[in-house]
Amino acid sequence: MATADLKDELSCSICLSIYTDPVSLPCGHNFCRGCIGMVLGTQKISGNYSCPECMKNFQKRPALHRNRTLGNIAERFRPSLTETEPGETGIFCTYCVLSPVPAAKSCLLCEASLCDTHLRGHSKSAEHVLTQPTDSFMGRKSSVHHKVLEYFCCEESVCVCVSCCLAGEHRGHRVELLSEASEKKKEKVRKVVEKLRPEREETERGAQRLQERRREVAEKAAGETERVIALFRDIREQLEALEKRLLSDISSQKEKLSLTLSDLMEQLEIKKDELSRKIRHIEELCNMADPLTVLQERESHGAADNEGGRERHDIKVPAVGDLDVDLISETLLTGLAAIVTGVKGGIYGQEATDLLLDINTAGNDLSVSGDRKSASYSLTDQCHPQTPERFQDELQALSTRSFPSGRHYWEVEVSESGDWRVGVAYPNKERRGDHTRIGNNNKSWCLCRCDNNYSVKHDKRDIGLPNIPSCRRIRIRLDYEAGRLSFYELSEPIRHLHTFTATFTEPLHAAFWVGWDDGTWVRIIN
Repeated sequence: MATADLKDELSCSICLSIYTDPVSLPCGHNFCRGCIGMVLGTQKISGNYSCPECMKNFQKRPALHRNRTLGNIAERFRPSLTETEPGETGIFCTYCVLSPVPAAKSCLLCEASLCDTHLRGHSKSAEHVLTQPTDSFMGRKSSVHHKVLEYFCCEESVCVCVSCCLAGEHRGHRVELLSEASEKKKEKVRKVVEKLRPEREETERGAQRLQERRREVAEKAAGETERVIALFRDIREQLEALEKRLLSDISSQKEKLSLTLSDLMEQLEIKKDELSRKIRHIEELCNMADPLTVLQERESHGAADNEGGRERHDIKVPAVGDLDVDLISETLLTGLAAIVTGVKGGIYGQEATDLLLDINTAGNDLSVSGDRKSASYSLTDQCHPQTPERFQDELQALSTRSFPSGRHYWEVEVSESGDWRVGVAYPNKERRGDHTRIGNNNKSWCLCRCDNNYSVKHDKRDIGLPNIPSCRRIRIRLDYEAGRLSFYELSEPIRHLHTFTATFTEPLHAAFWVGWDDGTWVRIIN
């Protein structure tokens, strides 16, 4: 009711709507600028101007003064008219003209909405159909007969009035009361809801799992970010310490050499001064006119000691050592190597795993190098001794080392041509048949090249790689407990190729396979 009273105060008495650009007359009453302008324009014919509210007369057309405050209040109030209070529908009683009152029901026959008060005095006859408050009466009546829609045509699935059923186009059709048809439809949609509810619950659980996964990813990313920041902080500290050490060594060598050079320079300066004194004395002797004095001076000073080349002394600059650049370089290389080793240990938990090919598993057409690091196709039978572990029909070999746990990585180099496979496998006892090839069973996982196409393979299922590797060096990383096997291309920059996820149940061996093509090979990199 408070809202209704405020609406009355903010309504123009001419258009009965909320003020639009309100203006005031000299008498103090307010109107919409457009409304009062239209009234004053009509009064212009008679020349008698008056206020439509209080009927006060004006001798001439009154000036209109904009009421900014009232306009601002009206603008603030206007959006609230589209909102309804709890329990209200926004439909007001048709018969409450003095003050808007929310409607309780609408009569389809009368095409009117009624509040609780007017509803008590409304007709109770069946033809006066009451519904929830609405302002769309035509939508509830037949567009042909203008009667209330009371039935549902089952054959054409439309709502019809009684005239449509008796004499209209739906004559003879099977019809039901709207209430009956509505209940049947509700029953159908309830069954639909029963089917959708489990799907919705499963979808909700899936969303929760994804939410949890996103949280795990965020936590892991935060942990990795912190780890990388700490790692680079440690690297910077170690580099700064190494830099200070090297600069200190260089400075120490420079100071030591500088002291030696300073001592030698001082000695040479003394020698130079002594020679200069002798030269001046000899020059003075040469300028003397008295022969007796000259001859006597020669005897006492030995001015001609070097005459004739006797006892000639060559003055040489002593040899002085240089900066030990080799020592500085060795210190630098050793320090950097230690930092790199520490960084690798922080990233992988250990150095690259040293692997050897198990010669007892190699097929007879597979040539294994003497260091047991390379495997290639051989045109001649290698005549390997028969062992239970040897692959009979495949150019394949496993590593001697197994991985029952932990985190490991190794690197392999592969031939640019031919077919090959690298990966891991359980120590499966089967050794004969195509299904023993890595990737062709559920006990092995691999990266493979076939006909210049690259893919990853497990249990005979191929997943093609979108990009062909641009280099021939591959890193394989295994995290046994986490169930991850990853392949990386050691290009610039390093590119992730694929990661398998699985629950490993047996020790794994590194596995290698080459095709029957001359020049096809794989090699384990130290």
